[in-house]
Amino acid sequence: MLKSLNLFANMSKIILATTSPYREEAFSFLGISFEIEGSKVDESQVPRTNPEELVKQLSKLKAEAVAKNHSDAIVIGMDSVGCFEGKILEKPKSREESFERLKNLSGKKHEFYTGIYIINISTQITELKVVKSEIFMRELSDSEIKRYLDQDPTYNTYALGYDPLKNISSSFIIKLVGSYNNVLRGIPLEVLPEMLSRVGYKFLT
Repeated sequence: MLKSLNLFANMSKIILATTSPYREEAFSFLGISFEIEGSKVDESQVPRTNPEELVKQLSKLKAEAVAKNHSDAIVIGMDSVGCFEGKILEKPKSREESFERLKNLSGKKHEFYTGIYIINISTQITELKVVKSEIFMRELSDSEIKRYLDQDPTYNTYALGYDPLKNISSSFIIKLVGSYNNVLRGIPLEVLPEMLSRVGYKFLT
């Protein structure tokens, strides 16, 4: 699918190696024409021990997987993961697991990491960056958590067990240190223009 917003012009097309609607929508805010293409990377091949290393490796694998299908493009791979008390937060497999996740996060701080790997296929210039945000949750009552899970039947698709963009969960975060876009959309937009410039993307001046 091609996004044709022509506020900037460039010869090299940009491909996001993602199928995330949040990332697709957020990237469109930059006013850059782009395409999206899923990478189909097997994430189980990367050890899930260190969150920063995990997002580094997976963002790189996703970008490289898509880059193999093209001869001239700039490919952006991204991966995000939450971490609480040194433990990676996997996607909850059930309503009960999601409830317990939110109970544990209630009133405490956890981290959210996003890795970004960009490759210019024609020049083989690459850029890698990891953005970390700290999320401080307010105290949540059991009834609030249950109401949220009643409101959002897709709770099990989110790595942290909640969606901070909508429903009652929009009130869960009391403070955020770091990138706002990183947490809410899984794509820290503020770092992308400089990273794209470093790999040779020419913004219209």
